[in-house]
Amino acid sequence: MYEPISRREWMRLLGVTGAAAGLGGLVPPSQAGAAELPRESGFQGSVIDPNAIQSAATCPKLVDGRIIQPQRELPVLHQTDVLVIGGGTAGVTAALAAQRTGADVTLVERYGHLGGLWTGGLVLIVIGHIVTGGKQVCQGIGEEMMQRLDKLDRGIVNRRPGVNPTVDAEALKYVMVDMIAEAKIKTFLHCWGVDAILDGNTVRGAVFESKSGRQAILAKMVIDATGDGDVFAAAGAEFQHCKYSLGLVSRLGNLDKIDMAKADPVKKPRGLGSITPLAGVNWVNMTGPEADGLDVAELSRLEMNHRRQIWQSVQRIRETPGYEPVSLLETAPQLGVRVTRLLQGLGAVTYADIQAGTRYPDVVAVGGAWSGNRAEWQIPYGALVPKTSVENVLASGRCISADLRAADAIRVIPICWITGHAAGVAAAVAIQDNCPVRAVEVAKVQKILKEQDAYLG
Repeated sequence: MYEPISRREWMRLLGVTGAAAGLGGLVPPSQAGAAELPRESGFQGSVIDPNAIQSAATCPKLVDGRIIQPQRELPVLHQTDVLVIGGGTAGVTAALAAQRTGADVTLVERYGHLGGLWTGGLVLIVIGHIVTGGKQVCQGIGEEMMQRLDKLDRGIVNRRPGVNPTVDAEALKYVMVDMIAEAKIKTFLHCWGVDAILDGNTVRGAVFESKSGRQAILAKMVIDATGDGDVFAAAGAEFQHCKYSLGLVSRLGNLDKIDMAKADPVKKPRGLGSITPLAGVNWVNMTGPEADGLDVAELSRLEMNHRRQIWQSVQRIRETPGYEPVSLLETAPQLGVRVTRLLQGLGAVTYADIQAGTRYPDVVAVGGAWSGNRAEWQIPYGALVPKTSVENVLASGRCISADLRAADAIRVIPICWITGHAAGVAAAVAIQDNCPVRAVEVAKVQKILKEQDAYLG
């Protein structure tokens, strides 16, 4: 039977452990937890935290059936030149581009990893960067990530001219962290951007919620890489609110253990997905129903339904002769939200202009074919800049200014990396030239983008 150990006995045992391990020595994980317990702070009984008193005084109050939030001062967590909110494909690329253009950069991400839907959403295929004839038009920092994956064992597959490759999510998470660390970019994970900080109509930073409470980060320029336009919407910029299909991606394992002698060579089960760099592992996409990706009730309902459907689908596969070994390896931790808000910008990407191959004097990115054969198409700088007088904020990724039909093109991974690249350079140039983003010298931005290996046509 377990008998409690006194504090004095704990200290005696800890002394023995410390002597055996030596100063700075490593304690086996099974002992590490016990070694942490006797710290003095853990045996002081109930202690009143002054911060808790302040928090209680300013928390929302229920008054006559209404919720009232008292006014309070927010602590400033950090100050920076360029604040990138969202550490997905567009956000990571924007942060690196701004840093390489000479700005002090801070990157904030709500999850515990970088990459957004490219990694956490398991949207592993890279599509939309190649045009008719096999030419790759999406270059720059995103292509640099691909080249780094080339050097990793099982980091990427189908990496050859004219083909849409597929990445490994964990390898890409590593590459992104490595690049951000090399650039010495200040990064805060587990922080959700919940509001913009305004000085008149100028964005001066953003408010974040985390385990550290509600805090602010001040910045000279802000890049909205949230995917949903959370920051520019909070700042008062005009946008189009869209419904779009919401799915959930998964990965299957043991596909290399299928018994082909038992399997029907003609009638294969549905939902086997596409290859990944890992042997026997496929990723399985899901279109999902049209829904509002800004409605938390809808997000919750769909996430639960999708997880049930994926499990049931895999069980049907396992009931097929020869496919018994197939297993559900992983469901994406991040729901596949495709389009929610689209900025109303100084310029826009339209489907008609994509079809016509319209060329813009303020081009900052060039996209390729996301379906079938297509010529290259341009993205103007104005598509990143709010049409209204909101200043100091740029959009990047899937929420830039576009019509709904064109949004199906701008949401794919390579387009997110090139619009993030453009936003990062433009934000840094605006700081260097001490001008608002709508007055940036686009020719200067274009020159720097080309120096950073971007393709502009």
